[in-house]
Amino acid sequence: MKVLVFGAGQLAQMMYLAAAPLGVEVYAVDVVAREVINPVDKSKFDMSIEYAVSDVHVITAEFEHVPEDLLDMAEKSGKLHPNMAAILTGADRVREKYVLDTNNIQNCPHLIVSDVSDLDAAVQALGEKIIFKASRDGYDGYGQWRLINSEELPKLKHAFASLDLKRVPLVAEKMLSFDREISIIGARDAKGNVCCFDIAENLHHEGQLHVSVAPATAVSAAVQKQAEQIFETLANALNYIGVLAVELFQSGDELLVNEIAPRVHNSGHWTQKGADTCQFEQHIRAVLGFPLGDTASKGVTAMINIIGCTSFSRDLISIPGCHLHWYGKEVREKRKMGHINVVADSYRELGEKLLLLLQYLPEEYFVLLRGEAQRLIAIEA
Repeated sequence: MKVLVFGAGQLAQMMYLAAAPLGVEVYAVDVVAREVINPVDKSKFDMSIEYAVSDVHVITAEFEHVPEDLLDMAEKSGKLHPNMAAILTGADRVREKYVLDTNNIQNCPHLIVSDVSDLDAAVQALGEKIIFKASRDGYDGYGQWRLINSEELPKLKHAFASLDLKRVPLVAEKMLSFDREISIIGARDAKGNVCCFDIAENLHHEGQLHVSVAPATAVSAAVQKQAEQIFETLANALNYIGVLAVELFQSGDELLVNEIAPRVHNSGHWTQKGADTCQFEQHIRAVLGFPLGDTASKGVTAMINIIGCTSFSRDLISIPGCHLHWYGKEVREKRKMGHINVVADSYRELGEKLLLLLQYLPEEYFVLLRGEAQRLIAIEA
């Protein structure tokens, strides 16, 4: 069987590696060059996108910002999973907010800003502390602006005046205090079966995910159930097929959806070594109609992103339960170059392994790792 992935980055690469043992071939589309390539070695195939669409069994995507003409071609083939509407929802915060609100799913209080003149009303409705997010093309902290007090509003008005807010509106969200950021990742198949992984706890620095720990610490049964209900409501509302990620803010036992990602997700990379079936295999299973796999966690796992850095020792894989996943990219500031998964039997053991891991890493690139290691050790002290 054959799967075509729109996008040719590390997520397509990891789908390829997870699909191969199932006897599934994965092709990728470089959507900029408009070429069909091997997602691992990046070699070009002598075939057009149109031919690939006709030849494969299923078409999917590794990111939301696929040109709409390609999505439309795939949708018309009847092979696109998840569907075009779901992918576009993940690509556009205005669409996303509409889906959340119409399905009564709690999220941050917000207003849509399509003109600079809307800013005063947004401050009046939401208060002085607001985060403004571009409705499209924003990720890893890009396309975001913060208002801390009303004195900064004239400066923001000046900045927004140069933007085409009619074409790309802003979502103004009230800044809320919350205990932590978590995510739930799961899959839904064509029959409506849903299967979720354990909640992951996510630590961000400068708008980028640096560390995920799963299962998240101190998750009550009520919070796990609430997260799964949110996931299932969204997946059913979108008539979703494949793996879906839902990022959440937790405050006490209350969960608010931050955003969704209609694809395999960075905060699910821990599943490669920390779950019975990883998110990449699960996505292939779901879109091809194979039985969904067991999502049970195996011990506790930390995923550590390698960001803008190549100067580390690969001897880190000498640590038991430590696995390196390298993407083969050219180094660039704030670019995700790879990740490390560390699996242990307990949070304390995981924390101890993370401290050991720091012996092989330049700590200035892994600024949250020591503190997280110490927190995990203290849990079971």
